[in-house]
Amino acid sequence: MGFALANATAYAVAMAYLEATIVVYLRRLYYPEGFTFPLKVIDLPTMWLELGREACTLVMLATVAIAAGRSRAGKLAFFLFLFGVWDIFYYVWLKVFLNWPPSLLTWDVLFLIPVPWVGPVLAPVCVALTMIGMALVLLRLEARGPVPAAGAGVWLAQGVAALAIILSFTLDVLPRLAPARLEQWVPTAYRWWLLFASLALAIGAFGRWAVQAWRAQKPAVPQR
Repeated sequence: MGFALANATAYAVAMAYLEATIVVYLRRLYYPEGFTFPLKVIDLPTMWLELGREACTLVMLATVAIAAGRSRAGKLAFFLFLFGVWDIFYYVWLKVFLNWPPSLLTWDVLFLIPVPWVGPVLAPVCVALTMIGMALVLLRLEARGPVPAAGAGVWLAQGVAALAIILSFTLDVLPRLAPARLEQWVPTAYRWWLLFASLALAIGAFGRWAVQAWRAQKPAVPQR
């Protein structure tokens, strides 16, 4: 597992480098004086390119995770791990290239599908760290033996938590999707309570299941 994690980390860090360089070019084009709100609405062809790039990013993470994982739990674990490391190192590389963000509370555009997601940098970092933690637990379970399937309640909790996290990034954007309104909006307040309540729900449901799965497992017998 150590080699697989190292390999996944190298891939995610390199992928974050590539994405950060693209963002550097975009900021030179649209924000030559430095990125800040309000947002500048880009032309439609460039927007479609950006949406395609983000969709391809998810496909790339998923395909590598499918190839790396030995079981369904392992494939999910590698996807969570890759996503978390990629997201964190994206900001590491931006700091290296642009000395940005100036702080973890700096606002950023996080994603564009299906609408722009905005929030302080610390928020996606918290989500990424949670994903990495869950991934490591799943991989440890997989190393011990077959991983018991999670029940519908666990998946429901994760789905509700994920939706709530997305809403924390998009609720203030939805009423301002018209370009004229988006170009005048400067975000000032983020719903931290919604983010942390969602993370608590996700971690609580996952942690309870992980303990049950650990107790139900029969540790794998080492091969001679």
